[in-house]
Formats: sequence, C-alpha cells, structure tokens
Amino acid sequence: MIGLKLKNDLEQFFIEDIGSADLSSELLFHAEQYGEAVFVVKEDGVFCGKEIIEEGFSLIDKDLIVDVSKEDGEFVQTGDVLATVKGRVRAILTGERVILNMVQRMSGISTMTAKAVEILNSSHTRICDTRKTTPGLRMYEKYAVRCGGGFNHRITLDGGVMLKDNHIAQFGSIERAVRHVRKRLGHMTKLEVETSSETDVLDAVKADVDIIMFDNCSPLEAAGYCELVPDRMITEASGGITLQNLASYADAGVDYISLGCLTHSVKSLDISVRMKGVKE
Repeated sequence: MIGLKLKNDLEQFFIEDIGSADLSSELLFHAEQYGEAVFVVKEDGVFCGKEIIEEGFSLIDKDLIVDVSKEDGEFVQTGDVLATVKGRVRAILTGERVILNMVQRMSGISTMTAKAVEILNSSHTRICDTRKTTPGLRMYEKYAVRCGGGFNHRITLDGGVMLKDNHIAQFGSIERAVRHVRKRLGHMTKLEVETSSETDVLDAVKADVDIIMFDNCSPLEAAGYCELVPDRMITEASGGITLQNLASYADAGVDYISLGCLTHSVKSLDISVRMKGVKE
C-alpha cells in the first residue's frame, strides 16, 4: 500500500466519523486518563490491516503505544489478540471504530480469498479480483486479496486495455477493435479481449491479443476454449463463478479465474475492541 495515500485516506475517514468532537469520550474522561485496548478475533480467518492499526492510532495520538502481534496474511483463530493499544483513553476510543471497520473488511476479503484458493486447489490456475470494489477503498481491498493468496487484475482503467462486449459491439468486431487499439497502444501495456463464444475466441486469437477472457462459460466450455488458444496467450475465466461452483473449474486449464465476489459480496471478519480498564 502507498503510505502517503493511506495517511490521507485515514485523515478523511476520521474527519467524517468524528465531526467536531467525540462527545462521549470527552464528557466521560479527562485528557490525561490512560487505559489499554485489545483487538480480539471472534472467528477464524486471515488477518489483514496491520498498517491500518499502526498508522491510524498514530494519526489520532502519536503518543499511543501500539503493538500489533499478527502479520498481514496470517491465519488467526477465535480468541486471538491481534493488537494492543495503550495510552490516552479519549484517543483510543475516538479512533477505534474507523480502524476496526477497515480491519474487519480487509480481513474478510483476505479470508474469502484464502478460501477460494483452497477450494480451487490448483497449481496452475490463479485466483484474481476484479474492479468491483468499494469506491475509495480499492487500494485496501486489492491489497487484502493479495494477503489472502490471490492476485490483482488491473488496478485502474489505465492499467491495461480490456475490450469488453460493449466496446466490441459499438466498434463492430474484435479484429477491427484490436487493430485500431494496437496502432495507439504503447509497448508496455497489455491488451485483453472478452469473448463469449468459440467464434469470439478464434477472432481474438487471430487478432493476436495478449489475454483472452472467457465470459460466463461453463467449465467444459472453458476447457474447450483453452484448446484453441496458443500457449503464448494468457487465458482467464470470469462471470457466474462463485465459491459454490469454483471447484468445478479446477481442471478447465485457464490461467486465471477472476471473482467479483471477493470484494463486492464479502462478509467482514468478526473482530472486537475491548478496553481493559481505565487508569486515573
């Protein structure tokens, strides 16, 4: 993750959450009351968000002592302590909700990604994400996918050319669209084409694209399409693939399976923050 962006985002998230004051904490505790909080895991999963905890509390109060005992990508079990935070109670309570929300979501994504990798159980096919991320949180959600053992598709629209069905339908054909793009495309950027039939796949092969994506295909169809694609080209299956039917694609032979559910349908990992008592 980019540290400068992380800091800037957290500042904005805190401003949104706090408003002009944390009335509850300020009315209950004086400025120099000290305490300790622990982040406790309430269900098994894969942790992600160490930098969020460290940077977040540092922004709220640089004097807080933060100790994160787990590493990103580490499997955690119910009852495990992820982190302890010691210092001014006002600061701890003011910052904990934003930090916890992010850590829970990121850990949920890492957990689901690890589950997908386990279900697929393939030494060849990689699990990757999509652009179906939460606006403003893409860097964190994409990072969480990597922590869960997955890979990232393009991060932003300028990360590669991907000609989907709407592009091709508007332009006329795969071959014409690819030829038009190739005239303007730099040598460092890859070109992917979405296909939905054997004819589309053959057209993409003829156009000599870098990556061919098989959209909304069955495992049998994906395997058949792979036979038509030269080894130099990367293959990807996407659309309609979930954790429930993922295992059936294990022998399809594609290089990547992209799953939108890793980010758009994820359940946050259950984690809580508990105060251990306030010291005068």
